[in-house]
Amino acid sequence: MKSGIHPEYREVVFQDVTCDFSFLTRSTIRSKEKVKWEDGKEYPLVKVEISSHSHPFYTGKHKIVDSGGRVDKFKRRYQK
Repeated sequence: MKSGIHPEYREVVFQDVTCDFSFLTRSTIRSKEKVKWEDGKEYPLVKVEISSHSHPFYTGKHKIVDSGGRVDKFKRRYQK
């Protein structure tokens, strides 16, 4: 690999601001904010609007919105 062309890959804390959930992972994203993690070390902090902890699909609160009766139309068409 060429040296000097790859971004720095380091540990970063992502914080879901909607439900105050944070997790530590590795990333190349840059951040000006820092946070002290559970292990006592300081890591860059990236705030996100939604994560698997707050997304309706992963929390089980996902609702299927059927506009125009498309599901019923499909069932009628392929009903045997």
